[in-house]
Amino acid sequence: MARRGNPVPESDVAGMFDRIAPVYDRMNTLMTMGNDRRWRRLARDAADLEPGGVAVDLACGTGKLAAMLAEIVGPFGRIEAVDLSPVMVEHARVFYADVVQLHFSVANVLAMPFADDEFDAATIAFGLRNLADFAAGFREMVRVVRPGGWVVCLELSLPRSRTWARAFHGTFRRLAPIAGAVVGGQGAAYRYLPDSLDGFPEPDELAATMRSAGLSQVSYRRLSTGVVALHRGRVPG
Repeated sequence: MARRGNPVPESDVAGMFDRIAPVYDRMNTLMTMGNDRRWRRLARDAADLEPGGVAVDLACGTGKLAAMLAEIVGPFGRIEAVDLSPVMVEHARVFYADVVQLHFSVANVLAMPFADDEFDAATIAFGLRNLADFAAGFREMVRVVRPGGWVVCLELSLPRSRTWARAFHGTFRRLAPIAGAVVGGQGAAYRYLPDSLDGFPEPDELAATMRSAGLSQVSYRRLSTGVVALHRGRVPG
């Protein structure tokens, strides 16, 4: 049965990401063989933003997707990016200090400090698995996005083929801690990432969760043989 949220306490999740922040980007590139940038570009495009638009990026990490959104909206737009990890947020603030339309803050995705209908879109990339309640996360996104705006979720998944899914998950479970130990001495932290796929909803189930949270026109596409899924849904008028 698919789980409804991450059972690991939020404080433990934040602490783990604080520890891996210095190696996070290098590890993403290594483990995805460089595909993470292409996946984020697809998520950026799915948000359907225009120059001057406003959007929020949730569980922003070191800010890569948020920066892509900032390029679209330009200096007269606004991108708010939030994460539960203070160290991740500080890394992002320093790296993108000259991007005037991009603002980073420490905040809980399940209780964001933003007004109703404040944004044209909301995005979350590789962060939904870390939320204590997936449906509540989508409901909060629906709350802060105006009617007609898009909610976009880019997340790890398992291929449709059970054989390939078992092979991928088994390889991921073995190699992630090894890579984490070699790159930054964070092997223990990188055991959490493959474990977070255990019981995570399949794409159809995640789409149903999005609909139950109030989104319409929900669709998804599998990327890179299904190891990643890109979902989006529209906030109804």
